[in-house]
Amino acid sequence: MVYGISLDDVADMGKFSKEQKLNFSLLSDPDGSVAKKYGALNKAGTYSNRYTYVIDPMGVVRHIEKSVKVKSHGMDLLDMIVDLQDE
Repeated sequence: MVYGISLDDVADMGKFSKEQKLNFSLLSDPDGSVAKKYGALNKAGTYSNRYTYVIDPMGVVRHIEKSVKVKSHGMDLLDMIVDLQDE
């Protein structure tokens, strides 16, 4: 499953999802508590960094991508997940 999470409120995220025709769910973290727990909240607490976390079915974080390359990110993740499954 794929989820996006942001500090934006639910209404803004719903609008963004509709405009961008996203095929995954967006979650709202308006107080930044989730971003902080995952180390993605900036020092000022005003935004979360654009990181990707791959979490296995047991809830273990298997990979953190902090250098997201927008054009190849989907394929990069797919390749990495295939590699993880082969382990």
